[in-house]
Amino acid sequence: MASAASSSLPSSKSFLAGRRTDGLSGLAFRLPSTVDQISIRRRISPSPRRLEVRAGGDKFGKHFEVTTYGESHGGGVGCIISGCPPRIPLSEEDLQFELDRRRPGQSRITTPRKETDTCRILSGLYEGMTTGTSICVFVPNTDQRGHDYSEMSIAYRPSHADATYDFKYGLRAIQGGGRSSARETIGRVAAGALAKKILKMYAGTEILAYVSQVHKVVLPEGVVDNEAVTLDEIESNIVRCPDPEYAQKMIEAIDAVRVKGESVGGVVTCIARNVPRGLGCPVFDKLEADLAKAMLSLPATKGFEFGSGFAVSIMMSSTWMSLAICEREQIDRAGGISNGETIYMRIAFKPTSTIGKKQKTVTRDRHETELIARGRHDPCVVPRAVPMVEAMVALVLLDQLMAHTAQCGLFPSDPALQQQIVPAPDGSLLTQETAYLITPTMLDWTMAHCPEILAKSRGR
Repeated sequence: MASAASSSLPSSKSFLAGRRTDGLSGLAFRLPSTVDQISIRRRISPSPRRLEVRAGGDKFGKHFEVTTYGESHGGGVGCIISGCPPRIPLSEEDLQFELDRRRPGQSRITTPRKETDTCRILSGLYEGMTTGTSICVFVPNTDQRGHDYSEMSIAYRPSHADATYDFKYGLRAIQGGGRSSARETIGRVAAGALAKKILKMYAGTEILAYVSQVHKVVLPEGVVDNEAVTLDEIESNIVRCPDPEYAQKMIEAIDAVRVKGESVGGVVTCIARNVPRGLGCPVFDKLEADLAKAMLSLPATKGFEFGSGFAVSIMMSSTWMSLAICEREQIDRAGGISNGETIYMRIAFKPTSTIGKKQKTVTRDRHETELIARGRHDPCVVPRAVPMVEAMVALVLLDQLMAHTAQCGLFPSDPALQQQIVPAPDGSLLTQETAYLITPTMLDWTMAHCPEILAKSRGR
């Protein structure tokens, strides 16, 4: 039976031996006489489709969108800001203040590269007001030393982006590291200065960062009052630690490695006060998720801790929940959406990769070698990272605020849900509305913790 069936089927030779009768290229199949010829025709498109690849990595934000451009040893660096609201008072001086905090050559514990980082606003302004169109900010590079990087054209700097840029793109900007240089952050800081101004105008939001650790010098918890610390206290010393005693210890730690051609890492603590409620979206756009991405996009960052961070892993649930009121850092207990309380985070930075000591590495053609890197680099990046951290937090908060306003601001929400909740001395909770009626026993507490409530109460 099997042999009979097989004998009735055409052989593979006869199956493929057919010739096309339609004059086109392709395959023809010869089937048994009871079946008509089958043709497979190859359609040729009159115009071949183009393959377009959209490169990413230079843009941040969905509503307040920032694109940074430029390289360390190119003609200049800067940013293009799209989505900025119109009628915001803005000048180059507003941006320059933050850029001066970031610029190199500030002190002996930063890179000796001398750049004024003077910015120019090329578009998006009319008579000192934003027009709602794209804002272009440009900062020229004026102190390049390309010859310092001749060895890097052959050998990769360990723990730097040299090798990975080669792996990805097949070439790289050798002088200064190109886009991997921290000079790229000039565009972020400029855009962040504008974002900070808008947040301050809209809700009185204040974003402050400071150095809380350099190498093994750690600022103890509680030494700095995060609800009261000021910019003047942070800027009172070259390391940007608001406590004078620990600031001096940190400066000495940096000096000790600087003279040896070494570098050290550290931690920057950042707080955001008076943040509007409702910022952040479930599930993938939680506020802390966006903040984590923003922080880890900064050069040399290696760790991000939000709110109570890793400390919660050793807590009991009852202990964890009891901290919800007394610590006033509730966003990490609020489903990824801001609730009006102070936001607290810590960012860890690694030691600067380029140092003045001999290091083992490999060449571009995979041969082992040793390298003594030249160039001008920070012995510790955290003092100059402070304004960078503040800028990225501001960009996240403003972008989320614009998203929240677009979705939830079309119709009035329940005013009762917007009342700020504050802790009372007896442990109960008060809204600002009920807290206006302040008793004498609560006066001292209110003056210390909620002066704005006291002002409103007196106004009544």
